[in-house]
Amino acid sequence: MTVTLLGFPWDASSSYARGPALAPAIIRSTLFSDASSPFSLSGKDIREVISDEDFSALPADPKKCREQISQRIEDVLRAKRKPLSLGGDHSVTYPILRAVRDHHGPVNILHIDAHPDMYEEFEGDRYSHACPFARALEDKCIGNLVQLGIRSASPAQRAFGARHGVTMLGADEMDKIPYDQLAGPLYISIDLDGLDPAFAPGVSHPEPGGLSTREVLSVLSTLKGSLVGADIVELNPERDNNLTTAIVAGRLVKELAGLMA
Repeated sequence: MTVTLLGFPWDASSSYARGPALAPAIIRSTLFSDASSPFSLSGKDIREVISDEDFSALPADPKKCREQISQRIEDVLRAKRKPLSLGGDHSVTYPILRAVRDHHGPVNILHIDAHPDMYEEFEGDRYSHACPFARALEDKCIGNLVQLGIRSASPAQRAFGARHGVTMLGADEMDKIPYDQLAGPLYISIDLDGLDPAFAPGVSHPEPGGLSTREVLSVLSTLKGSLVGADIVELNPERDNNLTTAIVAGRLVKELAGLMA
């Protein structure tokens, strides 16, 4: 089974700043740039692993946008390929997970982020980029949810997570990762603000005290579960310096594609 690379240029569900809609094309350009090797750290050639791409435009209406995202993921899964998606803001993850659930049933999730993204609603929007995992838990898209890098969690989100059995870990708690809860089918969602701004400055909501690039790569290399899909979200190119964050995203794409191969 090979990988389809999808781009979801959507940021209308962002709560603070626009910009992530520009990210998919920029990540793709760094991914296939001659400035960097096409190989994952495990030696997989992503030119062979990524067999197809879909960077189609999305409708402006939020409901229609979510429906199209789900449909495009469903099409990939029906073709017996694995979806590796580039956002866009984190709201794109919920419609992705709906389609993944319909194909695989509830999946275990590793979620790397500075924020839990489990608000019941944010600024009146239940589908905000601050809410995708609340919606996915309510819709039974998730088996086990392990969140890593969390350092900006409201009491309400912590309470929501506790009610749903979520494992919420800070960047200083890598030794507590319950890898046994991350068996396959496994889905990985990486919000780039889960990394410390020293490594990924190009995000709308930087939170000091995050993970290093090396730590994220180490976690990915330790996973044993069968990876059925993944996304990388919340790059804001308008806040990036010298493509620093986009290049990190490109490396993460290579590692995730290598894990899917």
